[in-house]
Amino acid sequence: MLDLFVFALNAVMPIILLIALGYVLKKNGLFTKEFLKVGNKTVFRVLLPVLLFTNLAKMDGFSVLRGDLVIYVVLAIALLFIIGLILAYITPDKRQKGVLHQCVFRSNFALIGVPLAQLIAGDSGVQSAAVLSTFTIPIFNISAVIALSAYTGNQTAAGPKIKKILRDIAHNPLLWGVLAGVLYVFIKPFFAMLPATVTDFCSKFTFLWTALDYLAKASTPVSLLVLGGQFELSHIKGLRKQILLGVSGRLLFAPVLGIGSAVLLQYLGILHFDSGIYAALIALFATPVAVASAIMAEEMDNDGSLAGQLVVWTTLLSSVVIFLAIVLLRGLGML
Repeated sequence: MLDLFVFALNAVMPIILLIALGYVLKKNGLFTKEFLKVGNKTVFRVLLPVLLFTNLAKMDGFSVLRGDLVIYVVLAIALLFIIGLILAYITPDKRQKGVLHQCVFRSNFALIGVPLAQLIAGDSGVQSAAVLSTFTIPIFNISAVIALSAYTGNQTAAGPKIKKILRDIAHNPLLWGVLAGVLYVFIKPFFAMLPATVTDFCSKFTFLWTALDYLAKASTPVSLLVLGGQFELSHIKGLRKQILLGVSGRLLFAPVLGIGSAVLLQYLGILHFDSGIYAALIALFATPVAVASAIMAEEMDNDGSLAGQLVVWTTLLSSVVIFLAIVLLRGLGML
């Protein structure tokens, strides 16, 4: 039992430590407001798009997708999106609506999904998490843009509001990174059809991929440091209700719906998921809200302070939720 809790803790504590370091650096004057503003833009417009592109570009293709898994996960995310709508409806502040909305359905799967699934179920967990990432990363990012665009601005009519959402989707750098990654996966098989002399010659020039890899690896630590620099302890008191709603949506509704429904459907004989898939479902539905959600909220004129608080608190508490999910699924023979 203790070992399970320790590795759940190991999955989330590096995030907390880097956020704490960013907070300390801000308090000591090393991170100025201007630096954090520029850092936020750099992460949003450069580092995170490159991370999303490289994550998807590493995929061998989409032929490994299981129809039942895709349908189940898409429906689960859609239901969580609807629950997020309810939380947004009961929140009066327009700039907080989208933040709470995305918190319910958008997990930190892109960052810790594969490592966590590997810890739980080994290679089968890695394979299942990699398969899930091919379609959940695009869904999360498109849905997040919709959530963060739908409630802000001065438009009240449906037409202008829809135009604003479509414009935000088209101009979002994260989605361009996702689209570039998906396109690369589709055209990758054609590279194998080129003459061997051409592919051998091109394989010698790895400097572009090396540079992209450097940027992708920098995205997570820089994001967390900037997030820590923007974190304000004094804001907790005024945001207690919103934090409670967001944490409940992310760490209660999401795992119960996303993991619990799979267990129920398996017992009814409708689904037939193995331990690797359940490990990936834990990584998808029991993990904290995405670090990118705070960066994105700030850049899209939503309440960046609340978004940062939700990243911190869901990350702190997720180790307990991950531990409980693993224990329960092992007890049920699913892991």
